[in-house]
Amino acid sequence: MSTEQTLLQRSNSKCELCSNEENLSVYKLPPENQETAEQSILVCTTCLEQITQTSPIDESHWRCLNDSMWSTTPAVQIMAWRLLKALSSSSWAQDLLEMLYLDPEMQTWAESASIDITANESSAATLDSNGSQLLDGDTVTLIKDLDVKGAGFTAKRGTVVKNISLTDNPKHIEGRANGVRIVLVANFLKKVV
Repeated sequence: MSTEQTLLQRSNSKCELCSNEENLSVYKLPPENQETAEQSILVCTTCLEQITQTSPIDESHWRCLNDSMWSTTPAVQIMAWRLLKALSSSSWAQDLLEMLYLDPEMQTWAESASIDITANESSAATLDSNGSQLLDGDTVTLIKDLDVKGAGFTAKRGTVVKNISLTDNPKHIEGRANGVRIVLVANFLKKVV
């Protein structure tokens, strides 16, 4: 039986990551040299194009990893771990990654290669102190006292800044504190969920 036939049988003719049933193909997990069923997974065109970076990343598509990471197939678990690691700047992916346990041998295999994907290549993501992505309109709190230059006051730790705006610099956001519009360093902020 060929590798593809074995994978079709193993996966019930569905993508092993998102369960799509159309346009399936074999994907060999790097850095393995041989295309065997144990070192490969069956993926749809949508997953394959995003993994190989031939199409833009749709972060919401990868929420399917919430189900596929629990697969009993080691290669699927490894691929889910690599994708979650690549998307770990998003809090939902980080949460899933923390839940996914791999035994030491599988962890070594998972770490032997990485996937370099970015959700938006036109600009870097603005991340708070915990690595959660900040978006326009979010609410944040300060995690330390900050002297506000030119405004003559100190923004105290715990100050809530609502309806923030992103700037051209991914390390800064704009927001209103004490009635004054100021620029804040994202590393000193925590997103309010």
